[in-house]
Amino acid sequence: MRRITMEEIREMCLADIEAVLRIEKESFSLPWSAAAFENELNNPDTFYYVWIEDDEPMGYAGFWKILTDGNITNIAFSQSARGQGRGQKLVAFLKEKAGQMGITAMTLEVRKSNAAAIAVYQKNGFQIAGMRKDYYRKPAEDALIMWAEIKKEETQ
Repeated sequence: MRRITMEEIREMCLADIEAVLRIEKESFSLPWSAAAFENELNNPDTFYYVWIEDDEPMGYAGFWKILTDGNITNIAFSQSARGQGRGQKLVAFLKEKAGQMGITAMTLEVRKSNAAAIAVYQKNGFQIAGMRKDYYRKPAEDALIMWAEIKKEETQ
């Protein structure tokens, strides 16, 4: 088994959208469109990254920078790349990048039933801070709101 390193994470570009859309469709009941990703990549306050293995995107994640806060919008991996520690490393990478930009706290929403994702976020210092009733559709479900502080040592 080959070693996973941070060097396999790079900024997302327009050429990645087709592969990211495949991951979206595998992961979400209401996947984003190509136009939505194009808009995000053209927004100076959004930051998206892809996890590359064998020259192919296997996962991606992104966040918005809102003053000193970051909001993780999406994180997903192809089915074959799940459950192997990549998500935890990608979330840690996002926090590090956010800290380098002066972000001091990050937030996200996650399906209340998504125990695997909640565990990944908790391992990265996120704590449940609230709930959004009926936030998700197809199927309807509440979202947990999670927050994490970005500590100075994470930014170096």
